Amino acid sequence: MKLSARIAAPAAALVLAGITATACAPQTSDTSSKGDGKTGTLRVWLFQEVGNKPKEKVVDAAVAEFEKAHEGAEVEVEYIPVDTRAQRVKAAFNDPKSAPDVIEYGNTDTAGYVKDGGLADVTEEFGAWDEAKDTDPTAKQSVTVDGRIYGAPLFVGVRALYYRTDVFEELGIEPPKSQGELITTAKKIHKERKDLYGLAVGGAYTYGAMPFIWANGGELAGETGVTYKSAVNSPKARKGIEAYTSLFGDDNCPAAKCASMGGNATVTAFASGKAAMAIGGDFSHAAVEAGSVKGRYAVVPLPGVAEGSIAPAFAGGNNIGVLKSSSHRTLAVDLMKSLAGKKTQAAMFDAMGFLPTYTDVLDNAAKKEPFVGPFVRTLDAGAKFVPASPAWGQIDASLVLPTMFQEIVSGRKDVAAASDDAAKKMDAAFAEAG
Repeated sequence: MKLSARIAAPAAALVLAGITATACAPQTSDTSSKGDGKTGTLRVWLFQEVGNKPKEKVVDAAVAEFEKAHEGAEVEVEYIPVDTRAQRVKAAFNDPKSAPDVIEYGNTDTAGYVKDGGLADVTEEFGAWDEAKDTDPTAKQSVTVDGRIYGAPLFVGVRALYYRTDVFEELGIEPPKSQGELITTAKKIHKERKDLYGLAVGGAYTYGAMPFIWANGGELAGETGVTYKSAVNSPKARKGIEAYTSLFGDDNCPAAKCASMGGNATVTAFASGKAAMAIGGDFSHAAVEAGSVKGRYAVVPLPGVAEGSIAPAFAGGNNIGVLKSSSHRTLAVDLMKSLAGKKTQAAMFDAMGFLPTYTDVLDNAAKKEPFVGPFVRTLDAGAKFVPASPAWGQIDASLVLPTMFQEIVSGRKDVAAASDDAAKKMDAAFAEAG
C-alpha cells in the first residue's frame, strides 16, 4: 500500500482529520533546549479521545518498554482535550520551563508550530531510524517543512462512502461508480424514501466537501514561490463546489437542516438510520457499529468524476513531535520513536482503529480487518492535503470554506460570488502568514 505523495512541501515555515492550528502565533523569545540530560522525567502531552482507556493501555505499554530500556528515565503522560490544545501549546511555547518534552499534534499544525519555533528538527535522527524507511511518503510529508523533518507520523485518517445495504437492495440499486451517479443515486433514494437523506451532507463539513473539489481537478490553493494563493474560485474548483452544493435541497438533504451540519452530524445521521449514505472516516467505524444500522451497511471508496475512479481524500491524522525546548532531546527522540513506532501503531490500530502510517503495518491491518479495505484503496488512489502554511489554522478557524458553502446553499450568493469572497479571505490569511 502506498499513499500518493502529492503534498506540496511548504514554502514558509500545519489535525485529525479535522484538527486545526491556532490562528495566532505565540511570541517566543527562546525555545532552544538547555542541555541534553540522559536521566530524569520526560513529560508527554497526548490527545484525549472520546473513549481513551484503550489508548492509555497502548501508551502505557510503550512507556514501560521505553523506561526499561532507559535506566534513570521516567515518563509522565498527560491527556489533554483536543478542543483546548491550542491554548495549551501556545502557553508551552511561551514558557519552555513548563512545557512538555513530547507532544501529539494534528498534521495540519506542523507548519504553524515550526514557524512558532516550537518543534525540534529531527531530520538526522529520523533518517537514521530503521523503521522510518517504511513510512508512507505522504505521511512523511505531513512532518516535513522545507525539506526538514519535525516529528514522526502517528496515524493517518481518510474518508470513504458508507451506504445502507438494505436500502440499496430494497430499491434495486448498486453503489455509485461516479460522482454524477452518486448525486443521482442520492436523489433517487430520497424520492423513494422521504424519511431518509439520500446522502447526508453538511455545510460545515469541510473535509467531506474537499474530495468534490479535488475530483474535478480543482485545488484549495497553489504555491507562488513565496506563499500561497487561493484557487477555490478557479473554474475547476467551482465545478466541484457546484457538485457538492447540489446535494443540498429538498430532493436530498434540505438546506434548512443540513447547512449547519458538520462531519460528526452527518455520520450520526447515518449511524442512527436517518441517511442512506454518508461520507465517513475509518475512524467513524466504531460509531457506525454502535448505531442502529449495524449489520446493514457497507463501505466503498467515494467515487470520482470518471466512472470507476476514486475521489482524492484528505489525508488527515496526527503526529508525535519533540519540543525544541526539551532539556532531554536524545531521550525525547527515543520516546517519540517508541510512541510512533511500528509496534505501537499496530497496537493502536487494534485498540482504536487508527490507520498505521507504515506501509507494511497498514497492509497487515487491512488483512486483519476487512473494513479497512476501502480506506486503503482510497489511500492508494491518492490522498491530498491542505495548504502547508501556518495560515491554514486561521482559514479553518475562521470558517472560510463552511461560510462559502452555506452562502451558496442558502441562496444568498451564487458559486462565483461566494468562491471569490472565500478566495479573498484565504489570500489575506496567506499574506499575513508570509
